[in-house]
Amino acid sequence: MNIIKKLFPFAVILILSYFSYKPLLSPGFFPIHDDTQVARVYEMTQSLKDGMFPVRWVEDLGYGYGYPIFNYYDPFPYYIGGFIGVLGVDALLATKTVMLLAILLSGFSMFFLARQFWGNLGAILASLFYVYAPYHAVDIYIRGDLAEFWAYGFIPLAFYGLWKVYKTPKFIYIAFTGVAYSLIIISHNLTAMMVSPFLLIFVLCLIFIQRKSFKKLSLYLFSSLLLGIIVSAFYWLPAILEMQYTNVLSQIGGGADFRNHFVCLSQLWTSVWGYGGSAKGCADGVSFMIGKYHIILSFVLFTSALIFLLWKKNSKTIKKEKEKISVILFSFTGFLISAFLTLEVSKPIWEFFKPMEFFQYPWRFLIMSTFFASFISGSLLWFLYKFTTKLSPKYIWAVFTFLFITAVSLKFFTPQYILNKPASDFIDNYSLIWEVSRISDEYMPKNFIRPKTYSEIKYLSSLQNSEIKILDLQKKTQQINITLNLARESSLILPLAYFPAWKAYVDNRQTQIIENEKGSLINIREGQHNLTLKFVETPIEFAANLTSLAGILALSLGIIYTYRKKYE
Repeated sequence: MNIIKKLFPFAVILILSYFSYKPLLSPGFFPIHDDTQVARVYEMTQSLKDGMFPVRWVEDLGYGYGYPIFNYYDPFPYYIGGFIGVLGVDALLATKTVMLLAILLSGFSMFFLARQFWGNLGAILASLFYVYAPYHAVDIYIRGDLAEFWAYGFIPLAFYGLWKVYKTPKFIYIAFTGVAYSLIIISHNLTAMMVSPFLLIFVLCLIFIQRKSFKKLSLYLFSSLLLGIIVSAFYWLPAILEMQYTNVLSQIGGGADFRNHFVCLSQLWTSVWGYGGSAKGCADGVSFMIGKYHIILSFVLFTSALIFLLWKKNSKTIKKEKEKISVILFSFTGFLISAFLTLEVSKPIWEFFKPMEFFQYPWRFLIMSTFFASFISGSLLWFLYKFTTKLSPKYIWAVFTFLFITAVSLKFFTPQYILNKPASDFIDNYSLIWEVSRISDEYMPKNFIRPKTYSEIKYLSSLQNSEIKILDLQKKTQQINITLNLARESSLILPLAYFPAWKAYVDNRQTQIIENEKGSLINIREGQHNLTLKFVETPIEFAANLTSLAGILALSLGIIYTYRKKYE
């Protein structure tokens, strides 16, 4: 009976969130801006099947020349999809499953956080506000930014972990916070950059509140975030230090220059719901609403918190609930700051802090506005039940607010239209090597000459001619074996994107790979030879892996030690 009681709130969230994920339960798929998701899940699956871990390279994208996408692009959601694919699920269903799990994650994670302050009913309300936020719908059914809305789901868990460390400074909560923070980083690095300042400010606020144990609490809170950075090092360290081998920086500026993508103030309140893109000015093809009820409740509840703080500042009620009032004030400040950073008036800040140009679109801060507004909204029921005596039975009010926010928000969670295409249409040779590769080819070498037509694409088999005979060819993601016979000494240009992790061996002796604008060049003497190409992680990648393993080991040993000490 106790288990049912504990699971009941999650069942309520699952049922009331139904309309947010309903389209994912139907056959087919729908058009999204980032129309690469199924292909990327498929490529992750293939790399895992070939035994690569961590996955850094995929073999079909990049016009069939391959590229190290998961060395730079947020891998965690694709690991989930890839492991589902390894179990035999097709790439389309695996992708839709990953999307559905991310939606549920956002609701459940917000519940965990909000329950610490507003109780079960208030936490359910906060969860529904978070799930049904307009920008969440934009991320899922218009932009299709799988990485971003997975990170969206982990944000509440990072704040939850820090709060638990503050309230109960145990290693298990330090470990939890570290894992949650690392999952934000490897789910979407831009969201991690965005949320990190807010997490640090939250830590400083908690330290200020608990000044009596300043040193101990500071150590626990900061070490929990540091653990997250260490555990995720396998991803972010190579992404930063090996950026020069790709054209990733080409994504900054141009059409993605942040100066052209500020939001007008009126758009935060209301804007036409569309399936187009972002443009300069106020006439965007996509909506950037925070949500009317998110905004209204944020201001109303902030005002309520101030009134009670001033009205009953010396009463026992306020002293007992000062933490809750404080967290509303913090969240409202975070809400205003993140909303401010979407507006053009904040441009001097964007230009002063140069790394902010990596965000590309200031409206990305709607993630944080939505988070803070949803969390604050959960306090509505807490205020009603805590400071009034005439609102009973309370469950009627709870049910009313749950159904109301669901009813007024479900209209946003609708795809533009359904594509009745099977999984095979998303992962056939033409789609992977040409269509998807053209959408996202920034992970190719800077000087690589991209093919202008599908017919220009080269394959390993195309090396064969009158002077070069390919006797045997075996290929998987991280290794290529070719037995060939050369009539004379040749410089072979292999259709393989240059990357320093690739090593070449001719008859088991390492030879140099030379970067070429059309692939990778290898000089081979005449005669029959066995050419082997292996993806061997670079020293930076190896060190990054060891760093992450050290972090995981520290987490594991800490948990084991804490568990044993508890039962000694």
